[in-house]
Amino acid sequence: MNLTTNYLGLTIKNPLVPSASPLSKSLGIARELEDNGAAAIIMWSLFEEAITAETESVARFLQNQDPGFAEVGAGFLPDHQDFDSALDQYLAHIGKLKETLSIPVIASLNGVTPGGWLRHATEIQQAGADALELNVYYVAGDIGQSGAEVEERYLSLLRELRGQIQIPINLKLSPAFSSLGHLISQFARAGANGVSLFNRFYQPDIDIQGLRLQSTLRPSTSAEALIAMRWIAILYGRIEGLSLGATGGVHTAEDAIKMLLAGANVVHLCSVLLQKGPAYTALILKGIQDWMAEQGFESVDDFRGRVSALAVPNPAEFERANYINVLDSYSVASGVRV
Repeated sequence: MNLTTNYLGLTIKNPLVPSASPLSKSLGIARELEDNGAAAIIMWSLFEEAITAETESVARFLQNQDPGFAEVGAGFLPDHQDFDSALDQYLAHIGKLKETLSIPVIASLNGVTPGGWLRHATEIQQAGADALELNVYYVAGDIGQSGAEVEERYLSLLRELRGQIQIPINLKLSPAFSSLGHLISQFARAGANGVSLFNRFYQPDIDIQGLRLQSTLRPSTSAEALIAMRWIAILYGRIEGLSLGATGGVHTAEDAIKMLLAGANVVHLCSVLLQKGPAYTALILKGIQDWMAEQGFESVDDFRGRVSALAVPNPAEFERANYINVLDSYSVASGVRV
């Protein structure tokens, strides 16, 4: 049974790729993920805000210190280069993962502006990363900002990155765009090798007793994967050379199979691994293999895209027709008068 797939121009042993999470910070856990079938690993995200805040903090510390004794001289204070920054630690971890694992290691940058921190993408490439994921987490809260301006923000980031590095670039996107397919086709023309659909926007909650906002973190559910499945099915086969990654809500082998049938090149795993551990990767992989044996498929390529918009008898079911059918088929609960 041939489970190999092509992702971002890389040939990997199967379609299961753990997405960015704290699991990648441990070399032992990363090795467990590989041993249980992970075909590549995406490192935790390096945040733009973290780099900026750390740089400013160290600068303030060094600039505001007084040695106290004039005769000591300027050499008393440490140089800012003596500190291991978050970026230094990240780069070092890339090297350690490459030494520990035989699967591709994909770095992840999380930001919103085309700032100087993107210059470090070259260092990430030099550290040995096989690819780079750009996780653009941006909520367009400015009502004066147009959709075109928001899209240009993403494209500018991509163009700047593409001008600096040669390794594959993957964009992790949210579904909050008015014409997602058109935008993704622009990304491909600007040099993106793949997209992952979709990034989860963690919503703030309201504490009604304390009358304040509170942060909450709820693991994803399988139901959340349906929006990614739909868009992957719509995009499959329409943008040449662009890899499609399914992320958000994949918890079971059935979830993963649906994504592959829709046309995904890879399926990303996160919440389920945080909840159940690296060994669960092997269970999902076995479930895919068992299903393939039942259906008579010898390779992933035999069934990828079998239920995409290009393959189904009525492609409109991925668009408005499904909406109409679902509403028309709904029955109200017993005892409710309409």
